[in-house]
Amino acid sequence: SLREEAAMALQATAASLAAAQEAADAANAKLAELSAQRAAFERSIADHQSRIARIEKQTADIASRQQELATRIGSTEDGATLTSAVTQAEQVFAESEQAASHAEASLRVARNMEQDKRSAHDELRRKADRVQTEVRTLTDLLNAADGDLWPSLVDQITVQHGYETALAAALGEDIEASADEGAPAHWRGLPPLSHAAPLPADATPLSNFVQAPSGLARALSHVGVVSRTVGAALQPQLQPGQRLVSVEGDVWRWDGFTAAADAPSAAAKRLATRNRLAQLVEESKQISANADSAKGEFEQARIAVENGQRQERDKREAWRAATSALDVARKSLQAHERRMSENAAQTSALEETARNAASQLLEAREHHSSTQTQSAALPATDGHMADVQRLRDALNGERGLYAEARAKHDGLERDSKQRADRLKAIDAEQQQWQSRATRATQRVDQLNQRLDETEAAIVEMQSMPQQLADRRMKLLNTLAEAEAERKTAADNLATAENAERDADKALRAAQEQAAKSRESHARLGAVLEASTARHHHTVGRISETMQCEPHEVLAHAELEEDKLPASEDIERKLFSLREDRERLGAVNLRADEEAQAVDEQLTKMKSERDELVQAIAKLRGGIGSLNREGRQRLLDAFDTVNQKFGELFTTLFDGGKAELQLIESDDPLEAGLEIVANPPGKKSTTMSLLSGGEQTLTAMSLIFAVFLTNPSPICVLDEVDAPLDDHNVERFCNLLDAMMARTDTRFLIITHHPLTMARMHRLFGVTMMERGVSQLVSVNLEEAEQLAEAS
Repeated sequence: SLREEAAMALQATAASLAAAQEAADAANAKLAELSAQRAAFERSIADHQSRIARIEKQTADIASRQQELATRIGSTEDGATLTSAVTQAEQVFAESEQAASHAEASLRVARNMEQDKRSAHDELRRKADRVQTEVRTLTDLLNAADGDLWPSLVDQITVQHGYETALAAALGEDIEASADEGAPAHWRGLPPLSHAAPLPADATPLSNFVQAPSGLARALSHVGVVSRTVGAALQPQLQPGQRLVSVEGDVWRWDGFTAAADAPSAAAKRLATRNRLAQLVEESKQISANADSAKGEFEQARIAVENGQRQERDKREAWRAATSALDVARKSLQAHERRMSENAAQTSALEETARNAASQLLEAREHHSSTQTQSAALPATDGHMADVQRLRDALNGERGLYAEARAKHDGLERDSKQRADRLKAIDAEQQQWQSRATRATQRVDQLNQRLDETEAAIVEMQSMPQQLADRRMKLLNTLAEAEAERKTAADNLATAENAERDADKALRAAQEQAAKSRESHARLGAVLEASTARHHHTVGRISETMQCEPHEVLAHAELEEDKLPASEDIERKLFSLREDRERLGAVNLRADEEAQAVDEQLTKMKSERDELVQAIAKLRGGIGSLNREGRQRLLDAFDTVNQKFGELFTTLFDGGKAELQLIESDDPLEAGLEIVANPPGKKSTTMSLLSGGEQTLTAMSLIFAVFLTNPSPICVLDEVDAPLDDHNVERFCNLLDAMMARTDTRFLIITHHPLTMARMHRLFGVTMMERGVSQLVSVNLEEAEQLAEAS
């Protein structure tokens, strides 16, 4: 092979060189030594000059690269400017976030105030409507009875509240008489009695509680108000014409007549209704004033809510803008720091290379100077040159042959070694490139698939703007037509409503007039019919009793018209006779049959009562059983929830303890629920005394404890992390991971917190690429993370 031939040639030339060397050394040892030294110095000087030139060129290249890198790095003022911008953006972000939180808290307070004012206003308005309705009803009831020809005296009396029944019991049916002396039955005003007997000491005159016309002065002066317990005892002390009444309606008269309180009479009800109407009128005025005041407060609260919503929206927009600005500033600062780090690394490497080059240049110059000095110090060889020229030429020839053979042999050895090393490197590179080719193929397939999906989406979306424009134009045309139709319909509706209101007004006026006419006609007809009936009845009684016509009564009775007794005496005697007849009572011929019917009805009612008693007992037993089972189930659920609540509270707060307590009653079904929490480093206290973040974590512990007791498929959490700081948000996210591991519940979280969003599996958001067109955007964070790692 070539290597063997080169080795053999090297051996042959080495032998020839050795022989020539021995011959030359014997004749010119010193000259050979001087020539060799001079040649060595010259070669060393040439090598040093070449090395110095190469190092100087390398130093110039390094300086050029350093200048270029210094130009690309820029000044440190850019980094300071970016750092200042990030600091300002963080300050603006913190201020905007705090302002947004304050605006949101103010909005919640304003909404709560608005709700309270709305509830108060609605309650007062409903109460005012009820009172006004009752006033109208009572007014209609009172007005319906005010149309008699001779108004009743009861409508001219004002009695203190609570004494209506006593007045009606004291006057009886006589209170329905009129105060008009032209009426057939009326109250006539007479002067007080000159010798009126006083009422018993424990009786209060009824006139102290009644304001009535003068016609009732004598009647009221003889009536006293007592309690039910002393009425019977004071009855023997009454003088003729006197009577005692109780506020419940009991009557004790001077002549021994006693009547227990019965249901209130129509007159008592009418008096109570009039008093109730007066109270309602005053109450209606007060309630209307309170309703107007509440309406003003509600309007102020509503305006405050609108202002709070506008401020909260503005602050929230400012917070989003500050967040975007902070992200941009941080990204710019990070990019600048990354460039500065890379440039610093390159600068450090160039500086190290420059130092090495300078050291090598100094070393090469020192060696070059030393070699030149040593070469100049060598003695001259002109006298020996001719003698040893032949031997030198021969020796040089042999050396050249030897050097050529040696170079050829070393070159072959070096090439062989380089080939072996290169083959190993090629194998390693081939494996590496095959692996990279496989990954590149997979990546290309993924990119081609995404390219196809993107192209399909682009093709699909290309026609959407035109479709949206067509739909928008069509909707605008439809909207214009609908607006025109709405205006026409609104005009027609307004015209029809005006006509309807006029017709309703006319109809109501006609109906009111007709009702008044019918009532007046019916009242007059009833009066006429009653008068006619009374006239016929009187004529019949006169004919039956006196056997004569009415105009013959005086002659038949042998009475003279001017000598007739006083009407008061006749009425008094008639009243006494009527009372005697009433005391006798009527004879009931069907009393036996009615008693049997009442006995049968009583027997049936007793049977029904027994059945009801049995049903009540059975129902009470069922209720007791249900209550016992409900208490047991409630206590079991309470214990389970309380245990899990304590565990979750300890997990969220990294310590501490909490529990649920039943308060206010020993019966679990009637007891209230109180939360007692003990965060780490604090005393046990109720939930209302905790901070906002602690209350939020405690509430989430209770909610998730209920979920662990009775899990549901889906749980929606809306802005629950808003009051929490970053550390507590991490705890909240860890709790969600634990809940997902323990249950099959899917959690849907509405949030603006970046830490919470970073822990989610999938994000959904709404963006507006075009004005008025919202689009739903979703991101699968796991796939995005895998894609980022693969790239």
